[in-house]
Amino acid sequence: MTTSKPQEVDPAVSAELARLRDSIDNIDAAVVHMLAERFKCTQQVGHLKAAHQLPPADPSREAQQIERLRRLAESAKLDPAFAEKLLNFIIAEVIRHHERIADDAGGAAADAGE
Repeated sequence: MTTSKPQEVDPAVSAELARLRDSIDNIDAAVVHMLAERFKCTQQVGHLKAAHQLPPADPSREAQQIERLRRLAESAKLDPAFAEKLLNFIIAEVIRHHERIADDAGGAAADAGE
């Protein structure tokens, strides 16, 4: 590994980097808060599905959401494949939560029948 002397950075460049990084930090915070809100809603969906013995996954709905998100990504000039990967990751996590909720509801129903 070679070591080099730190390069002097123009103060205007440093200021612009700081401004952009502040914006990135704000966007990251907004993304986290939006995901938290989304998961609050999907938890409610999971409880509703469990209460009515509906399956945790809904492949038709998931396919519609993926297609919708791909179109949104294209219009926003975001790589649709990236958007699809992100949504697939989120959907997998939601299904995992729904399965846990259904398992918990099934166990509670079995306990109530004893």
